[in-house]
Amino acid sequence: MDRNRFSAIAHRHHAFSNPINEAKMMKMIDMVSLKPQDQVIDIGAGKCELLIRLVEKYKISGTAIELYNGAIEEAKRSASNRIPEGNIEFIVDDAMVAVESCEQERFDLGICIGSTHALGGLESTLQNMKHLIKKNGYILIGEGYWKQRPSTDYLQALGGADESDLKSHAENVKASEEVGLIPLWSYVANEDDWDDYEWLYSSSIENYCHEHPDDPDRDAMLERIRAWRRTYLQWGRDTLGFGLYLFRN
Repeated sequence: MDRNRFSAIAHRHHAFSNPINEAKMMKMIDMVSLKPQDQVIDIGAGKCELLIRLVEKYKISGTAIELYNGAIEEAKRSASNRIPEGNIEFIVDDAMVAVESCEQERFDLGICIGSTHALGGLESTLQNMKHLIKKNGYILIGEGYWKQRPSTDYLQALGGADESDLKSHAENVKASEEVGLIPLWSYVANEDDWDDYEWLYSSSIENYCHEHPDDPDRDAMLERIRAWRRTYLQWGRDTLGFGLYLFRN
């Protein structure tokens, strides 16, 4: 079973592939006061819905970096119906490689939501963003955090994760200050946000498998999503948080 395909099916009805609701995300974008022709980079851009919306609303120019070609192909189809051709540069590549080729201090806003692993973790992502973003520009990061200490059983259910993989909410903010960024705002996913995200995630797989009983991956997908749903309900809902953080460089 292809993990990228599984994720694409699970997120097929999500506007954004994270548990922060749209109202919170767009309110934070409004704080940045983007201007036409501002340069925005999104690392781990997925289907590029946020970049497409920013082009629609502010007429900015965007650079999307995403490793999964299937997500970029979907983004291109969506963009072709909504924004002028050429407003977004689509780069399908490893984020570390792609960032090295980007011009330093070029961008007015840098975005990395749920993809700091692509740049080696939160601290490395903040350092990279600091170099890519103009002085007084903005950085928008989406990152998980522990709401409480994770149990050993939960970490094992996550595939052998380690407690050190994430910080607390306060420590995420502190990490930005340690590299010289100024924290401006943060929203976190509340229980309703998480339930909306997780139930849509699991029902998308359940419904897909119901609609495609002959898919050779059907049984594997159902086994995986049902194990994930049990993990979320037993441990994740009370333990795993997700925050959206806005910084000034």
